[in-house]
Amino acid sequence: MNTTPSVIVFDVNETLSDMSPMGARFSEAGAPAELAKLWFATLLRDGFALTASGENVSFARIGAEALRGMLSRVELNRDLDAAVEHIMEGMAGLGLHPDVPEGIRALSAAGFRLITLSNGPARIAGKLFTTAGIRDAFEMLLSVEDARAWKPARASYEYAAAASGADPAGMLLVAVHPWDIHGAASAGLRTAWLNRTGGSYPGYFEAPEFTVTVLTELPAVLAAAAAADRLSPPAPR
Repeated sequence: MNTTPSVIVFDVNETLSDMSPMGARFSEAGAPAELAKLWFATLLRDGFALTASGENVSFARIGAEALRGMLSRVELNRDLDAAVEHIMEGMAGLGLHPDVPEGIRALSAAGFRLITLSNGPARIAGKLFTTAGIRDAFEMLLSVEDARAWKPARASYEYAAAASGADPAGMLLVAVHPWDIHGAASAGLRTAWLNRTGGSYPGYFEAPEFTVTVLTELPAVLAAAAAADRLSPPAPR
């Protein structure tokens, strides 16, 4: 039986978008550039905590409030509200990793349905893809703001399955974050880890079915898996 997924679901932040320029945004406001990574980790931590307690608070609200708390202890070159606004605006001005446009076009040409599922706003993904000229490759851009919970809660992936009309078993999540891979696998999706940093995968999370280092590797990996699947003898009845 051919079990090739029909729908590929992409995480956006860090998976497709290159967030490294956020450090410059902090520097421009007079804050240390290295705070960018701490801020994003804090944002995710607090979003996950709210999800665990049954609440769904927007990415933008958590991000701005986390920034205010973090920057209140920093000597800035502008007032606090202006610094927060400047940094938050940086999220809308990010670009894609260099491998993304080619990888997306190849997957679309191979006949996969492409969607996103982000903990951030869908409009950010829309701007990213429109600027890069690949918006038409995506069938829909989904955000957990319209779901009952953030990823990696099961409800977020169930929302994506319902919105796309697909069975979770026929969906493949692509993400750089092991916690996202684990959540998707727990919800019945297939998974592909985009290991951009060359790091090791945590053993306490459900392992990904596929691992690639750049998105342009994924079409060939999926094609090889499909070919092997077709050659496999049928399971005994």
